[in-house]
Amino acid sequence: MLTFFSTPKPFLGHVGLIQRNALQSWKRLHPGAEVILFGDDHGAADVCAELHLRHEPRVHRNQYGTKYLAPIFDRAAELARNDALCYVNCDIVLLDDFLPALSSLLRTRRDFLMVGRRRDLDWREALPFDSPAWQSELRELALRTGKLRPPQWMDYFAFSRQLYCGRIPPFVIGRPSWDNWLIWYARHSGALVADASSAVMAVHQNHDYSYHPEGEAGVWQGAEAMQNLALLQGGRCFATVQDATHRLTAKGLRVNYPRYGVIARRRLRRALDLLWFGFLDLTRPLRHPLGLRRHRS
Repeated sequence: MLTFFSTPKPFLGHVGLIQRNALQSWKRLHPGAEVILFGDDHGAADVCAELHLRHEPRVHRNQYGTKYLAPIFDRAAELARNDALCYVNCDIVLLDDFLPALSSLLRTRRDFLMVGRRRDLDWREALPFDSPAWQSELRELALRTGKLRPPQWMDYFAFSRQLYCGRIPPFVIGRPSWDNWLIWYARHSGALVADASSAVMAVHQNHDYSYHPEGEAGVWQGAEAMQNLALLQGGRCFATVQDATHRLTAKGLRVNYPRYGVIARRRLRRALDLLWFGFLDLTRPLRHPLGLRRHRS
């Protein structure tokens, strides 16, 4: 029915523990669920052997050792046993509401993308998978103490097999902007894009940023982050779950009419920015002699 794929960080300490939690949660969603893990990161081969996952150690990396997104997506489409694929970040636990939500999209027989907001939760233990109540207890804890993140925080992408084949720019994983591009491209291609935030509980297990030499600032503001950002073409290729064409609700799939207002406001903001910076460029020869340029402190 569904092939999950992802790429991990090294299986060390707390990060290693939460990644094992996530991988096991995906595999337990359905007896036929396939999980492919990409990368030769420390411990990946052993975990795949233990959990009976497919391991693809070869990945393409940039000069910093960071993995490129496109080769992983393209290779997953080649290897998957199923026509529905789902890329999930390796710190996300999925529960038993995921497959019913996906099934409603499979029935449309269209190219599709299903995404949703995540809920952050402090969690530092192995999940008690042997307990029949582990899902209900984790769900209750996430609702009670977790933090629902804004619409631009997306960590799972379920889509039809051919949607992204050969289309993804040279984004690197683990830095911002590639997730925004995935939603933009799905909408741009005419696919059905469903916001499943109210139908799917995606639990993000909080962690630190010690895996990056510059910590959190390096992840979000470093050179690789800026390179990813440039691939959004000045915001033209930017989208969030608010741009979804549809929403998955308790009553089923519904058209997301509020997206038109979101798109209009974003286009207006971009147009005003272009006008403002164009005005600054045109008036620079006049402003400089008059001393009206901005001084850096």
